[in-house]
Amino acid sequence: MGSTRDRLSPPMPGNVLWGWLGPLLVAAFGAVLRFTGLGRPHAVMFDETYYVKHAFALITYGVERASLGTIEDPVADRMLIAGDTDIWVRCTPPDVDPCPLYVAHPPLGKWMIGVGEQIFGMTPFGWRFAAALIGTLSILIMARVARRMTRSTVLGCLAGLLLALDGLHFVLSRTALLDIFLMFFVLAGFACLVVDRDRARGRLADWYESSPLSEHGPWLGARPWRIAAGLCLGAACAVKWSGIFFLIAFAVMSLVWDAGARRAVGLRRPYGGMFGKDLPTALLAMALVPALTYMASWTGWFASPLGWGRNWAQATSQGPAYFVFDSIRSWFSYHFQVLGFHTGLATPHSYQSEPWSWPLLLRPVAFFWETPGGCGTETCAQEVLGVGTPVIWYGGLAALITMIAWYVATRDWRAGAVLLAYAVGWLPWFYWAIADNRTMYLFYAIPMVPFMILALTLAAGLVIGKAEAAPNRRAVGAAFAGAFMILALVNFAWLHPVLVAEIIPHSQWWARILLSRWV
Repeated sequence: MGSTRDRLSPPMPGNVLWGWLGPLLVAAFGAVLRFTGLGRPHAVMFDETYYVKHAFALITYGVERASLGTIEDPVADRMLIAGDTDIWVRCTPPDVDPCPLYVAHPPLGKWMIGVGEQIFGMTPFGWRFAAALIGTLSILIMARVARRMTRSTVLGCLAGLLLALDGLHFVLSRTALLDIFLMFFVLAGFACLVVDRDRARGRLADWYESSPLSEHGPWLGARPWRIAAGLCLGAACAVKWSGIFFLIAFAVMSLVWDAGARRAVGLRRPYGGMFGKDLPTALLAMALVPALTYMASWTGWFASPLGWGRNWAQATSQGPAYFVFDSIRSWFSYHFQVLGFHTGLATPHSYQSEPWSWPLLLRPVAFFWETPGGCGTETCAQEVLGVGTPVIWYGGLAALITMIAWYVATRDWRAGAVLLAYAVGWLPWFYWAIADNRTMYLFYAIPMVPFMILALTLAAGLVIGKAEAAPNRRAVGAAFAGAFMILALVNFAWLHPVLVAEIIPHSQWWARILLSRWV
């Protein structure tokens, strides 16, 4: 009986204190990196020009509103940072309120940016605070989920350190864009499902040890961790629509895990048990909960009379029932407009890139670039370059290939989960590249990064070997994994000046440009 329990749900490492303390220390290290100099550069970087204003409008009015020109306008910038509501464009009479603004992304990520603005003011630190906090929390989640998947605190901390040292994750954690929030909720949802997998298999082992076998097996309960996953993945969709791919894929993955657990204890009809016992609660957790979470993120739009496409006067003119019906109709109409925008977005951009090039870091985005003085030489450079740490990304490619071979050979669920999540974050973009010639950027790949790092962590575990392996073999494997970690740290430290807008001589800036297409 004990072997069946160990096979279903192997025990976690014994030291619970270090299981939390190690990941917390790694997250603290990542926090120091992300919050130090967070307000530099004291300027608007790349698409911050949209999201900073949208977030400010949300916390001021509950919906996005049209503002005076672009934030780069010195007058508009001064007024925005001062918090002056006169920056908002006003509609022609008789409607004297600020005009509603059409936006292409759901509001949750902008609400999160707005919280930082509300607490710390309309300053670069204020509008980047939420991204830095979420980036730091994602390091903690990464360390904890890797620990659970590998049953090793050391490997969990290794995964957290690698995420803390990835250049793209680092830059997006210091920029008021939406993608870091999308990545966070996808990773959090995945982590919740991994915990749910352990909990469900533990319940199944309890049933196996105490009850007579049946064809389908037991109902495994309400599954609160799967409900939490649905909440996180619904939030991912409420940041960017691309979260829907992870929601669908992870829901199927979780049900396949359930069927696999039922088969592992010898049930004659594991898939029948999964459909009959697990699917109903899965629909609640992975369909209804995400839908309600997504709709809740639009509360400001439903409550405001002047959201884009919000026919408030018409909706309120014929009673509560009509209000609900017309509000939902207007909401769906708005979504169809957004869908048309995304499928038709093909405006050329100097920093755009094709998805096939993302794992190779061929065309990163310069979020900020200036040529100031003050570096002691004739020409200086100051840049925030949104690029991954090459040692991690190129090592990650090798690790992903290893995961493919490992899954083919062993059908290990961890390799399969990592490969599925990486593919879901990457392959859908090929459709838009081919069918719609859509404008895309390297930082769209950020939801793939945690799973690339999980692949590296699992590969490190293979290199080190199992606990019962020969000591010399484990020592060599540990030395190899440690050497890779040191290389990643050195590579990140070398890139650091061009990730944080440090003013350096142009020659030093150029030395950090790995490929000509990084310029």
